[in-house]
Amino acid sequence: MPRTEHLNTITLAELNAEAGLLTRMDRKYLVPPDDVQDIIDILAPRAQVLQIDGLRNFQYASTYFDTSALDAFFLAAYKRRRRYKIRTRTYLDSNLCFLEVKTNGSREATVKDRLKYSPDDADRITDEGKEFIVERLVESETCALEEARDIAEALVPVMDSTYQRTTLHLPNDNARATFDKALTWELFNSDGVRTDRRVLIDKRMVVETKNPSTASPTDRLLWGRGHRPTRLSKYATGMAVLHESLPTNRWHRTINRDLGRYQYDAPTRRGL
Repeated sequence: MPRTEHLNTITLAELNAEAGLLTRMDRKYLVPPDDVQDIIDILAPRAQVLQIDGLRNFQYASTYFDTSALDAFFLAAYKRRRRYKIRTRTYLDSNLCFLEVKTNGSREATVKDRLKYSPDDADRITDEGKEFIVERLVESETCALEEARDIAEALVPVMDSTYQRTTLHLPNDNARATFDKALTWELFNSDGVRTDRRVLIDKRMVVETKNPSTASPTDRLLWGRGHRPTRLSKYATGMAVLHESLPTNRWHRTINRDLGRYQYDAPTRRGL
């Protein structure tokens, strides 16, 4: 993980109070680890690193849910305006879990709503979770009530992702940046059971900038070093890598160039 011992720290409560950014503009980059360390070192005088119980790097796990027809995937693949993403997010170091519904707001801004969830339910949608999903899909005008209910009833786990994250806060810029290492995707079968098909991204780190609107200093540093935002959805790109039958057109360049060489634990047609 990146070295951050030379950065000032911020607590989770302080970070949430100062930069919740649940409505935000996101940009993602795939960056070699050495370049990531250089970026962090340059940002150090103006940045704070999230620290919880003495830890500055954290283990994350997400389970993504979709219908049997993979409606959420295809909405992303064809960039429909009223698309959605539904997942549980588990913070493994603290055993906290949330059900999250992400929708698209105005001007392509991402809106994320979350519900406190039991870690034991991370791979399933509870009745309370279904009600929350229906409410968020309707209130965000993603779909009408009956369609939202149909979606909530049809959801099954389709993919897991895990990674290690370092989070920086740039207080003077009202911005955040996250740095994810060892992104791993793992596929579920049609019955909602994990399979042995997974892939590890170990030659690139996922850098994500989270800003209210304009570009942050992190963006400008990355641009200055030749890194441009990448089409990367931890859900949709992972599914396109793992599934032999799904279209990769929106993420063709990401998969075949930007991800670098990646490792499969089970053979698939795109193994390198």
